[in-house]
Amino acid sequence: MYSDETDQQVPKRRFLTLRSGLLYLFIVLILLVIITGSLLVIFGDFNGLSVDSDKVSVIHIQGVMITGNLPGGFGYATSEEICKCIRNAADDNNVKAIVLRINSGGGTPAAAQEITNEIKKAKEKKPIVVSMGDVAASGGYYISAPTDFIVANPDTITGSIGVIWVFENRSAYYKEEGIEFYAAKSGKFKDMGRDWTGLSDDEKQYSDEIVMETYQRFVDEVAIGRDLSVSEVKDLADGRIYTGSKAIELGLVDKTGNLYDAIDIAAELGNIEGEPDVDYENKPTLSKLLFGSSNEMNSQVEGLLRYFYDSPFGRIEI
Repeated sequence: MYSDETDQQVPKRRFLTLRSGLLYLFIVLILLVIITGSLLVIFGDFNGLSVDSDKVSVIHIQGVMITGNLPGGFGYATSEEICKCIRNAADDNNVKAIVLRINSGGGTPAAAQEITNEIKKAKEKKPIVVSMGDVAASGGYYISAPTDFIVANPDTITGSIGVIWVFENRSAYYKEEGIEFYAAKSGKFKDMGRDWTGLSDDEKQYSDEIVMETYQRFVDEVAIGRDLSVSEVKDLADGRIYTGSKAIELGLVDKTGNLYDAIDIAAELGNIEGEPDVDYENKPTLSKLLFGSSNEMNSQVEGLLRYFYDSPFGRIEI
């Protein structure tokens, strides 16, 4: 059969075809590596790739503390997520110590109590150190008190040991607008705190009793956790804030330092020799922000806003 190709052109054509195929395969492999790396960045924090070693687990508690199940990064620190992280770290044999990185001005008493109870259980297995960021006040201090060691920056805002329950009285506005309310209720306290009327004397007394009951639990937690007498804590627990430096003088904080100082202290308490590996248990990932259940999340956020701003019973805070 006649062919225009010479004997030298055939091998050359085959070589070019092979080279093109290899180049194509190389490009495909590069794209696979990029895609795989992107998925790891989006969906994971690489903690699962670490080998067995002595580790310090860092758990972030950032934002308003509430009970619930919102992912981190939306201004709320939910007790369910935080408790799960603490439990995971406590049950991990490679984790020798835990650091709680707190940047929270407080939240609901129930959320703080759930987190505190999980901290106490985890303390039976391994040491827990607190690293205070900008703010670790009120509920943020509540959960710090039972830990083994507290580190704060000199100008961290902490303290604010106290409880508040806010009520609004818009009755004058409703009267001006010609709006009237009638509440059919089973008991005299059932509509307590609704903004169409002010509190009666009995309701004021009752709300004060609730606040003081919660306050006493707060004081007791601090007294036990910081090895202080109840009277000593009450002298400090009038709601005022303290800088980190002042809190050390008062016995509420142990030492000034940053997150890495807290990690070093935790490693020492956990008997880790040398530089510890650090796991960030609940470090925000892009997947939580992009692929969290948006409908459920929006519903929960909307519910929380109603909880804090519309319901009279959502205003009690520490």
